[in-house]
Amino acid sequence: MRYPDWYIIDSTLREGEQFALSNFSLADKIEVAKALDAFGVEFIELTTPMASPESRRAVEVIAGLGLRTKVLTHTRANLADARLAVECGVYGVDILFATSSELRGVSHGKSIGQIIETSLAVIEFVKSQGKNVRFSSEDTFRSDKRDLLAIYAAADAVGVNRVGLADTVGVATPSQVRELVADVRAVVHCDIEFHGHNDTGCAIANAFEAVRAGATHIDTSILGIGERNGITPLGGLLARMYTLNPQRLQQKYRLELLPELDRMIARMTGIDIPFNNYLTGAFAYNHKAGMHLKAVYVNPGSYEIIPPEAFGVTRRLQIGSRLTGKHALAQRARELGLTLCDERLRQVTQDVKRLADTGDLASHEIDALLQQVAQEVVA
Repeated sequence: MRYPDWYIIDSTLREGEQFALSNFSLADKIEVAKALDAFGVEFIELTTPMASPESRRAVEVIAGLGLRTKVLTHTRANLADARLAVECGVYGVDILFATSSELRGVSHGKSIGQIIETSLAVIEFVKSQGKNVRFSSEDTFRSDKRDLLAIYAAADAVGVNRVGLADTVGVATPSQVRELVADVRAVVHCDIEFHGHNDTGCAIANAFEAVRAGATHIDTSILGIGERNGITPLGGLLARMYTLNPQRLQQKYRLELLPELDRMIARMTGIDIPFNNYLTGAFAYNHKAGMHLKAVYVNPGSYEIIPPEAFGVTRRLQIGSRLTGKHALAQRARELGLTLCDERLRQVTQDVKRLADTGDLASHEIDALLQQVAQEVVA
């Protein structure tokens, strides 16, 4: 199945600032922006300049760096906010309005008619300044669908560049995302953006279904950092989409830079990259079971849906465990220039399994056993 072209809006410098352990300095933000630019993301989104004097300075500085990536900032659907955002020199302004009954009562108390009236005024202002503009509902998936479609259709009619669907609390299922994006696509001609939180572990699947249904822009952050459990992780989205069209991803992005991005954010926030992180986790390409080891030696693709070298990482063949097999040890013997008969290979395999029952053997211990057996053969 062919999917429409789609683009990344990386929100590490907006949503990612809401992560509990984030406190990016201006130097950090410049480093992140330049790294994402080198990677090739099409858009980066920064915290509203209304947040603080330093937030405004960061937007102005990064917007003035001359990056290839387009710089956006995120504000309320408020004329004062939008004016300040435009003054900062950004490419585009992402505005939002809470639309669910749960949030309208605690956020602004406006009716749907008032939301439309206020939002259209802001959209028209931003457009009059020659800027790209997105309108997003907040808490989209707990909002009334009829209200949403009316709001999106009105925004589309005045020429908004994108409408956004935000799974603000991570409640949506993949099928709900696919259905709602398709419904929105039926009433708008503009682009569609999806922003998915990961509270229930569905952010990547939801982003995929959004693209499948016609979304053109997906919000991500490096390592998925953001409010609470964060949003769609950049690496996770790339892993999912790579399996569908690897050539297209390789043309768009410098995929081999992903490990550097993940390490950068881990360093800045003081967290570890999760052991099972998509593509860059310490054990993402670790093979241990005997059947797996044998197959990977013959054809890595037998147990790797994504080649590690595409993302600048390497595989690890863990041959010193009780689960190891004869074929893995035979391969290591060949790498050492040793020739062992089948009987000797079986012997050393059993020796490794027995010794590994109290803990995996290191590479040098495996090599020593193989060399010892080889010497016994010569003797």
